Amino acid sequence: MLSHVYLGTKDLSRAFGFYQRVLAPLPLKLRFHEPDEGWAGWEPAGGGRPLLIVGRPFDGQPHGAGNGQMVALLATDRAQVRQVHAAALAAGGRCEGPPGPRPHYHPHYYGAYFRDLDGNKLAVACHVPAAPGEPS
Repeated sequence: MLSHVYLGTKDLSRAFGFYQRVLAPLPLKLRFHEPDEGWAGWEPAGGGRPLLIVGRPFDGQPHGAGNGQMVALLATDRAQVRQVHAAALAAGGRCEGPPGPRPHYHPHYYGAYFRDLDGNKLAVACHVPAAPGEPS
């Protein structure tokens, strides 16, 4: 359904370090990092799309985080949700909602929310039931 998601940044070097840490628990790999072009992108571990791209705005204007916009990353289990959220906070991100169930979305939704170093809002979500013995 999606080709790619592009998140703006005012400082690619800083954003790249943040996303390297945050995306490490997920089944993604770096596809390109082109500082001279002003962007970096990650793809699914098996290749292909969708891509998650972080870069300077194409029009050369300053980046501004949009209110009401959010990118949600898919986690395969609840542990990944907790790992990604913890990595985001450890890398300087800001918590917008700790890991936990959100049954108002659906019975198995487990997610967490954070903002990156440029104020972009992200979520990480798991949509499958908790594994036996796994904390909710």
